[in-house]
Amino acid sequence: MNVDIRFPIGIMFSIIGALLLLQGIITLGDAEMYSKSLGYNINLWWGLALVIFGGSFLIPAWLDAKKKPE
Repeated sequence: MNVDIRFPIGIMFSIIGALLLLQGIITLGDAEMYSKSLGYNINLWWGLALVIFGGSFLIPAWLDAKKKPE
């Protein structure tokens, strides 16, 4: 049994990142909500960072699984 740990880690970070990204997009025009973070939409930027980070786990794991014959 050959289990690649990058799949569940990548999925976890991608799902959390997608939720944050969605929250950031929904609250894009709410200046009062982001006044404590100097006007930056923290949910949007950290969601994007987590989606990219999760993808950096998922893409190589998927390519390795595709190469190896079972």
